[in-house]
Amino acid sequence: MKSLKKLIAIGLSTALALSLAACNEKTSSENGKSKDTVTLNFWTFGATNYEDLAKEYEKENPGVKVKVRAAETAEHHDALFTALSAGSGAPDIAMLEIDQLDRFKTAQDRFENLYDLGANDIKDQYLDWKWKTGENDSGDFLIGLPTDIGPKALYYRVDLFEKAGLPTDPEEVAASINSPTAFEEAGLKVKEKTGKVFIDSIEMAFRAYLDGAETTFLNNKGELLLEKDGNAVKNAYDYAVKLNKLGIVGKFEMWSPEWANAVNKGEFAAELGAGWLKGWMEGNAQEAIGKWRVATLPSEFAANWGGSFISIPSETKNAEEAYKFTAWLVSPENQLKSFKDKGLFPSAQSVYEMDDFKTNKDEFFGGQSTAPVFAKAAQDINGAVYKGEKYFPIYSEVLNALKNVQSKGADPEKEWKDAIKRSKGLLNR
Repeated sequence: MKSLKKLIAIGLSTALALSLAACNEKTSSENGKSKDTVTLNFWTFGATNYEDLAKEYEKENPGVKVKVRAAETAEHHDALFTALSAGSGAPDIAMLEIDQLDRFKTAQDRFENLYDLGANDIKDQYLDWKWKTGENDSGDFLIGLPTDIGPKALYYRVDLFEKAGLPTDPEEVAASINSPTAFEEAGLKVKEKTGKVFIDSIEMAFRAYLDGAETTFLNNKGELLLEKDGNAVKNAYDYAVKLNKLGIVGKFEMWSPEWANAVNKGEFAAELGAGWLKGWMEGNAQEAIGKWRVATLPSEFAANWGGSFISIPSETKNAEEAYKFTAWLVSPENQLKSFKDKGLFPSAQSVYEMDDFKTNKDEFFGGQSTAPVFAKAAQDINGAVYKGEKYFPIYSEVLNALKNVQSKGADPEKEWKDAIKRSKGLLNR
């Protein structure tokens, strides 16, 4: 009998121990510390606040761990493309830069269709042109949720505009420089009265028209458009050549030390920049605090330059959890946080009506609230620009032609024809 009682006691103790273990395991799981914790690998590029937001999400969602890996833009996209091509090593979540997007759309089968995960439910929260950019041609596959955008505006030096006899109030500047012709005339006044160039580089002169074009170098069949009548790239090319001939274009290559110094010292009067440029200025142009303002560009130049999407490679084992985090990350409330923390301009239009957005004063820009200027620019953009897989190399060929015109005095038409020839060679590789 004692043996039986002893066995029963042992059995009860064992059952109790197992029960406690199960309870502890459940508690551990609820605290997000069990072996069943979902880990999401998230690859990013550039300066974002996504690391901080990921930590915030983890606190709100015990049991989910988000590992954020940041890299330089080119390194990030090359590593991602390699992993997708190999069929292994891709993250659960990945950012895609807008100029790289068409390259990855050719590998659509390597991504989750976000419409299958519920993206249609949040579609109305975002600018229509931004959302459509993330779709395939037929509109039934969404490769990424919208994050930041790059609406362009006219950055200008108040001191140089004043010396040139131009208006300096942002609204008056927008009303005065309201067409490509007026833009040229303002440039000539700056040159005459100050001896400074109007815009920094021939690349920015080229992008004045290029960024807003509905089609650029290629159509969606991969055909080169540069020889077609009325080609938008040729129009942009000719405009850059014209501005250079007028002597109002500088030779300051963006991001170079010389360019950074010119921004600080006022060696050029204006920049056709996107919303993200103001973040760089605030952190790197301390000598120019209070000397720059922002105004709306002529409608012909209205365009988007930059921005990203967040995708989910189909290799993930946690597609639903990855989508849940991604949708949370790009929500209007979190886009406002990303804007205030890192200057990532929102694509969720409801943010434009939030008080923290509208009343955000920029000390660098003399206390101007620049956000509404870029918000208006974002809503003036007509649609998505198709770029194609070979966008970057062909863009470089045309830009090199313009640089030869500016630096070597080369014949513009000959350079244009040579650029077409080199571009055809790129497509045949």
